Amino acid sequence: MEALWESAPQTASELTKALRPKMNWAENTVRTLLTRLMEKGALHTNENSAGTRTYLPAVKREACVRAEGESFMQRVFGGAAKPLLVHFAQNSKLTAEEVRELKKILDQSLKS
Repeated sequence: MEALWESAPQTASELTKALRPKMNWAENTVRTLLTRLMEKGALHTNENSAGTRTYLPAVKREACVRAEGESFMQRVFGGAAKPLLVHFAQNSKLTAEEVRELKKILDQSLKS
């Protein structure tokens, strides 16, 4: 999905080339993944001028991140935000700027 959010539409071959340096997946693996993402409604397909199937995201990155974050929090932390935040605060190497930004976000959540 990241490759398609960065640049879409793309063919399966183009995606394979883009993913090969990091994932080293064969084109059949990429095609299987694309089929599964289409079945889940995450992708749309079209045909380009040469008649080749192209793929493009049907969902925005932000929506996927939100859904995956909620799913992770539910599975790992029983849906509770506090243990999740404590875990990441204690186990992440946050910069002073990141800590200030998080404090600002938490302060804003108190106001709303």
